[in-house]
Amino acid sequence: MQKVPSDFKLDSKKSPVGWVFSTYFAEGFPYMVTKVLSFVFFTDAGVREAWLGFLNFLGIPWNLKFLWAPFVDLFSTKRSWMLKVQFLLSLFMLAVAILAGFYERNSSNNILGVIAFVFSAMAFLGATNDITIDGYYMEGITDKQEQAAYSGLRVTAYRVAVIYSRVLLVGLAGVMNWLWGFGVGALTMFAIYLFHRFFLPHVETSRPQGKMVTRFGEAFRSYLSQEKIILVLLFVITYKLGDEVLFAMNTPFLMRELLVTKTQLSWLAGFVGAASTVVGSLLAAWWIKKTSLKKAIWPLTLLMNVNIWAYVALAHFKPLATTTTGITIIAVVHGYEQWAAGLGGTVLMIYLMRLCKMEFKAAHYAFGSAIMSLGSTFVGGFGGILVEAFGYTNLFILSFLASIPSMILLFWIPLHEEN
Repeated sequence: MQKVPSDFKLDSKKSPVGWVFSTYFAEGFPYMVTKVLSFVFFTDAGVREAWLGFLNFLGIPWNLKFLWAPFVDLFSTKRSWMLKVQFLLSLFMLAVAILAGFYERNSSNNILGVIAFVFSAMAFLGATNDITIDGYYMEGITDKQEQAAYSGLRVTAYRVAVIYSRVLLVGLAGVMNWLWGFGVGALTMFAIYLFHRFFLPHVETSRPQGKMVTRFGEAFRSYLSQEKIILVLLFVITYKLGDEVLFAMNTPFLMRELLVTKTQLSWLAGFVGAASTVVGSLLAAWWIKKTSLKKAIWPLTLLMNVNIWAYVALAHFKPLATTTTGITIIAVVHGYEQWAAGLGGTVLMIYLMRLCKMEFKAAHYAFGSAIMSLGSTFVGGFGGILVEAFGYTNLFILSFLASIPSMILLFWIPLHEEN
């Protein structure tokens, strides 16, 4: 049995708004630094496309995090895990900042190799950080209706982390250098750690560890026992495959082919991309609520996938970001693509929730959300090799072809209209 900490206290009358926002900002931030800033940094360093594509494999820990989630439950508390992981993340980000500073003064492939290794370690820490935060949230807010009520705040906090990383950190790297970009990132992560160290409440109570492992096994088995589960899993894995393959090499495409600078990329991906995604997500949610998932899923899916051809045109005509007309066209196409991605992302999120059985809904959603980008992680990992062999235009055409299997599966999978 896990003991309740001696200083255990939870004021049920105090609003959890502060820690809900801070923890989900802390969930999105390491992911952005590891998955997005790494791409910008290595692209800026001149790494060839084949190696850049391998950076997509940094997403594997997030895809498979459910495999070691039960072990987080077995030892210590989520709060304790969170503090340790976030402190380590701040140290690793500081290490990247120092190494990036050395690289900018003395370019060396050996330094780049060490930085890549640090990012790999950060990926596992970041995925574990997700496990602890989601678990802490469910321990801290036990009422199911209240959990749902704070879902919007969770998404907002995560989005703020996305914008903060893409706008401020990438912008600092563009205006100053990567020592500043990653350095401010390390200070941000350390500030989060300190805030949680002193202000995060103790919310966990004693729980029998053996039952937790058994419960995890039951949840996993019940998920796999659902109707047409093989087709369902294939659909979940492939639904956003086309979009994800498109984005797999998006950063080097923008920076190298269209000459987008780091400063331009900061507002292009931060403000334009984030705003467009939110608008697309809200529109899809309204559409599904107004009609039904069964009626809305086809038009929303087609909108998500057909838009890929806009990027094919962008790769073919190559408007350059060095001109006002060029950067305007790039911004419009990028915003349109992100808007369409928001449509599809909401469809998949709602579909995953409809697969969740009431008694295991948290675990079931964790399974689904972990594997939903598994296909794109592995396919995207070889995106750089495909670019070197066939070029960006053909890669984007391939991304559309990769979207077709999920549309075929739509004819066969069950579509539930109730959670």
